[in-house]
Amino acid sequence: MHLQTYKKRVTFGSRGGLRDRPQTLMNVRWLERLLDFAVPLIAAGLALALGAVMLSLLGANPLEGYAALFRGAFGSTNALADTAVRATPLLLVGLGICVAFRANVINIGGEGQMIMGALAATAFGLALPSAPGWFVVPLALVVGAVGGAVWGGLVGWFKARFGVSEILSTVMMNVIAVQLMNFLLRGPLIDAEQMGAAAIPQTARLSRAFDLPRFVPTQLHLGAFIALVLAVLVYILLWRTSFGYQLRSVGLNRFAARYGGIQTARMVVWSLLLSGALCGLAGAVQVYGVGHRMVTDGTASGFTGSAGFNGIVAALFGQLHPLGTVPASFFFGALLVGASSMQRAVQVPAALITTLNGLIVIFVVSSTYVRQKRVQRRALRQAAEAKVKVTEVTA
Repeated sequence: MHLQTYKKRVTFGSRGGLRDRPQTLMNVRWLERLLDFAVPLIAAGLALALGAVMLSLLGANPLEGYAALFRGAFGSTNALADTAVRATPLLLVGLGICVAFRANVINIGGEGQMIMGALAATAFGLALPSAPGWFVVPLALVVGAVGGAVWGGLVGWFKARFGVSEILSTVMMNVIAVQLMNFLLRGPLIDAEQMGAAAIPQTARLSRAFDLPRFVPTQLHLGAFIALVLAVLVYILLWRTSFGYQLRSVGLNRFAARYGGIQTARMVVWSLLLSGALCGLAGAVQVYGVGHRMVTDGTASGFTGSAGFNGIVAALFGQLHPLGTVPASFFFGALLVGASSMQRAVQVPAALITTLNGLIVIFVVSSTYVRQKRVQRRALRQAAEAKVKVTEVTA
């Protein structure tokens, strides 16, 4: 029924054929792509508008508040650098989410994979305190990626071998990673200078030779540029290689992919291995580029800053495209950095800032439903157009 409805809509010209107006079809397609791009932006705008209403109800000036947010995120070179630093883990996690979601695998384990990558990289650095930085830093980042890959690959194996839901297993693996972090940071990896009843759960500071190169006088470090390079590489992997084609085929239709000879179980495992590696790298970059040690308050967000979850939203905002995730991560990094300036400028509770971020998350995630409906309608219309073309040729 839907196909017949769309077939009636695609007749153009006096003869009812599509050949009379090819330019119109091209314009329509470009307009549809523009609308797809605009959907998450509209969602973010609606969230900010609702946030302005909340600011007004609290007696604050919304324009003043958002102006302070903008200045805090973009008002100076240091502000821009801080925004890029906050966006870096979001981008790395978001790239991992793009890989997994393109295979129709829902990876909610970014937090745990970040933690495991950070633990592995930190332990590696602490084990070689006198080694040269040029030797330790690259290997530490690789070790961090391997740590995250192992944590994500286990979930992929559970799903491929036993059919375990990756949503449940990744959430549970997050909990295990947090408890392992708490144990190690209060025991084997604790800073010797922090021993005692009031000890802070943290490791010793890594050697200063292990710090990622920084662009002084800002806090911007090499990890941000590594993330940008990886965004391009992930795009090439997904859209310019046979591996990426197979992975996306599994995500679009697992049964058709299996019929076409693709080993779907193996691709599921690979998707979570790569996704976990990128998340683990995010954890390693946070240690070697920002904190230079691991420290926590007993929760996952005490170390990750919720980057494992915010990275999912950044990926969805970027429409699960590696290159689209770059500006999306920068946008959310700007919100995180500018929120503190807004709170100081208009004197609103910290809970409002958290609520504003939550609203943006809800609206952006909801926008994916709208986009999926648009994709479904477009697929029906394209099927109708193809059927009309076949009819014209055979007529």
